[in-house]
Amino acid sequence: MSESLVLVTQTGAVRTLTLNRPQALNSFTTEMHGELLAALDAAASDDAVRCVLITGAGRGFCAGQDLTDPAVAPIRIDGVMAPPEQQPDIGALIEATYRPLALRVQSMPVPVVCAVNGVAAGAGANLALGCDLTLAARSASFIQAFIKIGLVPDCGGSWLLPRLTTRQRALGLAMLGDKLGAQQAADWGLIWQCVDDAELPAAAMALAQRLAALPVKALVETRAALDAGAASGLDDALDNEARLQRRLGRSADYAEGVGAFFAKRAAVFTER
Repeated sequence: MSESLVLVTQTGAVRTLTLNRPQALNSFTTEMHGELLAALDAAASDDAVRCVLITGAGRGFCAGQDLTDPAVAPIRIDGVMAPPEQQPDIGALIEATYRPLALRVQSMPVPVVCAVNGVAAGAGANLALGCDLTLAARSASFIQAFIKIGLVPDCGGSWLLPRLTTRQRALGLAMLGDKLGAQQAADWGLIWQCVDDAELPAAAMALAQRLAALPVKALVETRAALDAGAASGLDDALDNEARLQRRLGRSADYAEGVGAFFAKRAAVFTER
């Protein structure tokens, strides 16, 4: 049997998913999409998982879409480009793969950490930016490479970029397709942290374990509240905060947190 395209390991309450096509810089194929989505679904349904960590094997995180995949490769007939109606429907690929992936990451019932260990290009960049907290090795880079092949940012990139940074920076990244270093990505607020290359695995795992020890329901509702708040007025945001606090304030994790505060001990959160 061929090796899995997504390696799955468990360290305590942290589930690590490693993109595993290192010979192709972990670029996406339809098959790898299927394995990654299945691995995310499995983590979502497993109560033993309290945080997911996504990274890449080898010297890159993810170079985006593999352009040799028949789902996207331009069709030539006798050396001549086939007419448009005979070309692959990339929109159908987006609907079938990248849309479910972006929505699954955003809707995970546990926090999602990303460790970018090398180049993150195209959809690979936007997968990384779509995670809750993203760390990158100092030598890593982010490239919105779509414009170089006549396309627009996908995997949620058109939604993410203007929310993570300014309009000018988002347009510059998307329209020029230039490489953005990890430190500059951190300085611009696109990622959580840039760390030295040798420190990335340990730093990412430490962050994931820290999140796994926190009240997971509150972490997930925090993500949802901030995403909703970015597109709503203050009145709606305040209504949403009251609704969330009403529910979370009746949870076992809230009772544990308050009890631990008064007892001056570390809280042990168990709900998911």
